[in-house]
Amino acid sequence: MNQKGLIAGVIVLVSCASIANAQWVHYPTAGIPRTPDGKPNLNAPAPKTADGKTDVSGIWNHLPGESAPKSNPGGIPGTVFYFMEPGAQIPYQPWAEALYNKRAAEFGAGRPTEHCLPHGIPDAMSHGGPMKIVQNPGLTIILYEEFNHYRQVFTDGRPKPPVVAPAWFGYSTGKWEGSDFVVDSTGFNDQSWLDDAGHPHTEAMHTIERFRRRDFGHLAVQVTVDDPKAYTKPWSLNLQFEYVPDTDLIEDICDNEKDTSHIGK
Repeated sequence: MNQKGLIAGVIVLVSCASIANAQWVHYPTAGIPRTPDGKPNLNAPAPKTADGKTDVSGIWNHLPGESAPKSNPGGIPGTVFYFMEPGAQIPYQPWAEALYNKRAAEFGAGRPTEHCLPHGIPDAMSHGGPMKIVQNPGLTIILYEEFNHYRQVFTDGRPKPPVVAPAWFGYSTGKWEGSDFVVDSTGFNDQSWLDDAGHPHTEAMHTIERFRRRDFGHLAVQVTVDDPKAYTKPWSLNLQFEYVPDTDLIEDICDNEKDTSHIGK
């Protein structure tokens, strides 16, 4: 399937619209910078923690990728290519390319989310609803509104645990490199897809996510995927997020897609 023809799925887009309309709204977020007319100042400097580190906390909505099409008339599922430079190529192992082409040709049918299973990394951040980052000393938590999933990123210096039970989101540790928050994750199962179009991975996958909050309202995340069993070398995509003020997450339960009958009601 042509990379440029892959467009974010209708189900995802409709779900996002429903989620956006159901937020806690009009409750002002305390302590954020505002312009004289009371509006959030998204261009203010990025906040810092007491020890001088960049604070990436907040509720964030992902923005369209630089290579994403402007519309989705065919309901074709979204792909990591949206968040890569135009014309970028992924260095597949032959079996991974064949499986991806098969899934993409079937419009992502059978994707894990059809069965209320997690998006995984990087898919959880590139599609679906907002995410909330809560940064604390020793532990940063990432909450995904869609399906009520969460991740723990330990920053207390602990090593990763022995992988007894491979996990959908893996096991993550974090550290700061200058103003960047760098998250290192391993210990994945091989059940998630990297995107709704069907890019696969194996339990050998290792991801590095580099969070950079350039100002108060804008967050960039570079995700590098290193899975030598599925790809011949590491490759990266770039996600952009905008801060969402004066709101909060709500409960979002997936009940084998039965909840889609309530969309728009």
